[in-house]
Amino acid sequence: MNKTQPEPSSVSNLSNDKGIDKIDARILRVLQRDGRISNLKLAEEVHLSPTAVLERVKRLTRENFILGYEARLNPNKLGASMMVFIEVLLDRTAPDIMDTFKAAVQTRPEILECHLVAGGFDYLIKTRVADMAAYREMIASVIWSLPGVRETRTYTVMEEVKTTNALPI
Repeated sequence: MNKTQPEPSSVSNLSNDKGIDKIDARILRVLQRDGRISNLKLAEEVHLSPTAVLERVKRLTRENFILGYEARLNPNKLGASMMVFIEVLLDRTAPDIMDTFKAAVQTRPEILECHLVAGGFDYLIKTRVADMAAYREMIASVIWSLPGVRETRTYTVMEEVKTTNALPI
C-alpha cells in the first residue's frame, strides 16, 4: 500500500546541508514512497535520463543516504498485532553494563527497536506480540533475561495514529 505524500516545493535545509541537490532530494522522496519503483519510472518522475538516475542512486547508496530496501509487512497478518513500548531502567549505567545490555539486545529478534534515552530511565524498547499473554511470556523470557535490568514499565499501544519511517526531505 503506497500512500502519496505531498512533495515540498523546496528542498529543506536538511538536504542542502548534507551535500545533496534538489534532484537527489526528489529521488530520495520517490524512493521513500516506493522503494520498488523501476529505474525507468524513477527517471520519468525526476525528469532525468535512466542512466543519470541510476548513477545518482548508486552514489546516494555509496554515500549512505540510502541504507537499503525492505518490505513493510502487515503485523496483523503475522500474529504481531499488539505493539508495546517498554521503559528499561538498569541496575547501574556503567559502560560495561550498558555494553553487555546492548550486545544482548542485538541478539533478540523480538526486540524491534531499542534506544538509549536521556531522562528517568535508560532504554526504550519497541516490540510487537500477538496479545497480552504473548507479551507476558516475552517480558518474562526476554526482557527480564537481559543483563542489568532492574525495572521496567510497559506502555501498550491502543491505536497507531501515525506510523512512518519517511524522513522529511
